Amino acid sequence: MSDKGAPDTQFTHFDSAGNPHMVNVQDKSETDRVAIAEAVVVMNSSTREGIEQRAMKKGDVLAIAELAGIMGAKRTADLIPLCHPIPITNVTVESRWASEPKQAGMAELILTARVSATYRTGVEMEALTACTTAALTVYDMCKALDRTMSIERTRLLYKHGGKSGTFDRRDERLQEKSRG
Repeated sequence: MSDKGAPDTQFTHFDSAGNPHMVNVQDKSETDRVAIAEAVVVMNSSTREGIEQRAMKKGDVLAIAELAGIMGAKRTADLIPLCHPIPITNVTVESRWASEPKQAGMAELILTARVSATYRTGVEMEALTACTTAALTVYDMCKALDRTMSIERTRLLYKHGGKSGTFDRRDERLQEKSRG
């Protein structure tokens, strides 16, 4: 895969007849794999205050969301039909507030997941599942207070390892900040 994100070949999850199949990774070499993904939950500023003050009835939103993200990464192959079960070596999910939300009166919670493994196929789906599960957990825990929340900009930021090499979009965030 190139740095622009355009695939170098055809879709790999279909055989020559167009039928879906799990990619055979038996002959691939094991390499160290890392993927980082993020999801953003946009909410009212008052919801942020409730989260920060740990005033939500369901508990510590950020701690529970981060734990849910880790659990989500571990269950990716159960959720995505053609994903391989991968022996994950590490998962971290971190939450932070955007310093400058795009809309007045709103807050943006950025959930970032980092997944690593030494295996024959990548961990991008595990990282994406982790940050999405964390975002859904925030929504679930806060929906009684703020039904206007939205989950936005779920995307892969970085991946390394394997034949396709490195993909790195993290510098785009820095460029967005300098333009804004």
